[in-house]
Order: sequence, then C-alpha cells, then structure tokens
Amino acid sequence: MVSRQKIAEKVRALRKARGWTQAELSARLKLSQARLSEIESGSGSFTAEQFLEILKLFNIGVDHFATEKREPAAELQNTLARLGANQLQEREDLLPRKELEDVATALYEGLVSGTPRIITALAPVLVLHVDELNLNSVRAKLALVGLQRRLDWLIDNTLHAIQEELRRSPPRTRVQRYRRAELVLEAALDFSTEQRLPSPDSAPDILDAHIRTKATLQEVLASSSAISRRWRIATALQPQDFIHALRASLVSH
Repeated sequence: MVSRQKIAEKVRALRKARGWTQAELSARLKLSQARLSEIESGSGSFTAEQFLEILKLFNIGVDHFATEKREPAAELQNTLARLGANQLQEREDLLPRKELEDVATALYEGLVSGTPRIITALAPVLVLHVDELNLNSVRAKLALVGLQRRLDWLIDNTLHAIQEELRRSPPRTRVQRYRRAELVLEAALDFSTEQRLPSPDSAPDILDAHIRTKATLQEVLASSSAISRRWRIATALQPQDFIHALRASLVSH
C-alpha cells in the first residue's frame, strides 16, 4: 500500500533532487502552488492525470512509489474501478502494480482471484475494453493453471447480461457499446466452443472460496445456473449478478 503521505514525500524528494521550486513543478502540472504545497504536506492528492504527468516528468515508473507491503486484492479492485467497474470503490491511498495497467492482465488476475464481486466486475470491463483484448491469449494463460473454462463462463454470463440489458431499451450510446461487445464476445465464444466444453462428468472448477466440503459443493452445483453447469463452474454466482454489475457500471458511460 502507498499512503498519500508516502507519495507526498517521494514527490517532494524528486522535486528537490531536480532543484525545482514548488512554483516550477506546479506550473508543469498545471495546478496552483498552494495546491501543490497542500499535496506535498500530505493533506491532498494528485488526480490520475497529474500523477501520470509526474511519472513522465521524472522519467519513473509506478513502482518507484511502491513499498514492500502489498495488497493485491485491493490493487486489483482499484484497477477494475479505473477500467470502468464503477460499482467498486477505489481507494485513493493505493497505487496498482504497473503490470495491472494491461487490461488482459487485470482480466486474468480477476478470474484467478475467485472473488465474486471482482469477477462480476469483469463484465463491464469486458464490454468497455472488448476491442483491446486478445481473449485467446488470456485463455491460453489461464490454461497454464487449469482455469481456462472461467473465461468462457465469464463471456457467456456477460453476453447474457448484455442481451438482458438490450431488452430494457437503454440509451443509444449504450446500445452501440453493447452491440459491439455482443458481436466480439459471441465470436470469441462460438470459436471452437464444442471443443472447449467440459464433459458432464468432468471435475468442476471450484470458484467460490466458501466451498470447503463435498456437501457444500453438491449444494452449490445443485443450485447453479445453466451457464455454470454448462462450463462446470462451482459457484453461487448467478447471471443476475452480472446484469447488476453491468447496469451499475455502465450507467455513467
């Protein structure tokens, strides 16, 4: 975790190392000297745009601000919030790892996490960034850890959510976004789907962390959705959860 105070200290040190005054740095960042002074004292924070400008000005990476203590789950949540999952609360005192700047990496880590609120948040991220993603490469990476079915399951649920939302006659801007995502995701799901579908008697992919006994596993499988049964994913998540995530996130897009 990188605290606001720690960021302030590092920026102040970088400024002094360059021999710049607060007036000079504030001019480069297009903010007042009073505001920069407030930020350097730890009582304010930079905007995302100002922070990116700092990285450029001092020719450094995000890792320059990292400390030894990390919070991977919170970093991933912050990343997804910035990628459009607006229902997730972003922590201002936390900087995501540099690797998470890549949408495909965030998607991979979200699916591996097995955290329900993170996984449902991947639906709006898929819709908003569908043209940036190489889904086959994400699937191949998941295959290395035996979790490739999770991507197809996510795509299936996201498509269902898109189609349900389209029935509600959303604003035109969202319709265009939904239609594009629907086209790309259907193509991704249709390509050799029959070869990827698990057999009905294959071992389930146990997604939910609360599933710790065979009895709980059987209960979850018995109440799972048609999509989860199709991909043999053991989870209490239902298609409606992805619809809610999509609706909550894209309302401002």
